[in-house]
Amino acid sequence: MNNSDLYDQDFVLWTETTCQQLKTRNFDELDIDNLIEEIASLGRSDRRELQSRLKVLMEHLLKRQYVDSEPDYRGWENTIDEQREQINLLLSESPSL
Repeated sequence: MNNSDLYDQDFVLWTETTCQQLKTRNFDELDIDNLIEEIASLGRSDRRELQSRLKVLMEHLLKRQYVDSEPDYRGWENTIDEQREQINLLLSESPSL
């Protein structure tokens, strides 16, 4: 079974095989097209996560500022703190985001 077929049939095995081929510098056997797509998708995934976390952060900042519901403030504050922490982590790991 070639690597392109393996990608469609057993993704975990494809990743293990691809990783091993890279480690041993067996570049002729690499499934280049799918490898390129997977690497590109990693960046898109980080961007989507950042956008999602920024949206949640803004929503909760606005709630805290404009909604008069004191019992909910603690939960909003926890969410705000968590989103800020995760956004900082994402940006420290990928400053170009």
